[in-house]
Amino acid sequence: MTRAIDNVQHCTTMQDVRRYIDALDDVLVPLLVQRTGYMTQAARIKQDPSQVRDEERIEAIVARVRASAALHGGAPDVMEAIYRSLMEHSIAHEHQEFARLRAPQGEQV
Repeated sequence: MTRAIDNVQHCTTMQDVRRYIDALDDVLVPLLVQRTGYMTQAARIKQDPSQVRDEERIEAIVARVRASAALHGGAPDVMEAIYRSLMEHSIAHEHQEFARLRAPQGEQV
């Protein structure tokens, strides 16, 4: 198995660094949009807003992400921080979607 860190290209200028980051963002953004789409699905499926935040699931994701980061040669603490932020924003989005999906016809939330 090739570790993700081993795919990082050697850069000699900030222009190189930015070009590689932009290319990765071109891959990451569509994936994050897909992930957000699943938050909308979760909001539709869950029956009560108290179900939106699931601490057990959050901690399971953190453990999984930390292990994956280590496996790929990354920094588990950095990945945890990124994912905790991502999950907080995802939870906020899911709460908005929960309310929107249940708003009376014609009423905007």
